[in-house]
Amino acid sequence: MDTPPAETFYEPLDEDRFASTPATAGPWSPGFQHGGPVSALLGRAFERHDPVPGTRIARVTVEILVPVPVAPLRVSVRTVRPGRRVSLLEGELFHEGRPVARATGWRIAAAPDHVEPTDHAPAPPPLPATSQAVTAWPEAYVDGYLSAMEWRYTEGSFTGRGPGRTWARPRVPLVTGQADTPLVRALVLADSASGVGAQLDFAKLLVINTDVTVALHRDPVGEWICMDARVHASPHGSALAQASLADPSGEFGHVLQTLLVDEHRP
Repeated sequence: MDTPPAETFYEPLDEDRFASTPATAGPWSPGFQHGGPVSALLGRAFERHDPVPGTRIARVTVEILVPVPVAPLRVSVRTVRPGRRVSLLEGELFHEGRPVARATGWRIAAAPDHVEPTDHAPAPPPLPATSQAVTAWPEAYVDGYLSAMEWRYTEGSFTGRGPGRTWARPRVPLVTGQADTPLVRALVLADSASGVGAQLDFAKLLVINTDVTVALHRDPVGEWICMDARVHASPHGSALAQASLADPSGEFGHVLQTLLVDEHRP
């Protein structure tokens, strides 16, 4: 797509209420949101809730209770376990008074400056000069989230089956007039792991994630994030999507999604 479907994912209505724009729509329907913007909106709320200097949100888990409509949403956050070095936050998204998603987030103290960094993953490939068009994904609705993101594949594609690796960045901010934080940029992308690493035939099977967990050992640097994703599935079981996240300096976190795998039903 040459232009994104909207200039932002969400328009603020007041402090805790947001209008969802067409850019939030997922690949399965123009009426329901992709989990990326939903996760990022909850993560943004965690960062803004009673901030404690010297701490960071290190892990976010989002439970998707029902398909989230492209409609006005209200965000609520509370502290479940307070603490100066470790605290647990809980958030909910509501549509017309009904909860549609819940999340927990661990806020922990940042490590001291003298901690020696460790690196167990190879450096990501360079950012490709040209992008992979998303309009070739058969049967998918591409005029929402897929077009609001820029994708540059180095392995696989939306149309192929197998592990995939792509550099990606949002083409619009999460909330109008506000710069995205590193956590928000990671969460906007994270729920795409099952699509980037797709190894199941979406035309023959219903594959939907019930949740997404994002754990970051450091904050990403820069606007581009590299996702290296794959899906694990078994007969008589379910499936897991697993991905690593990296910036040009190296890996900074991981993503895990639990997936429902079933036959398509009327």
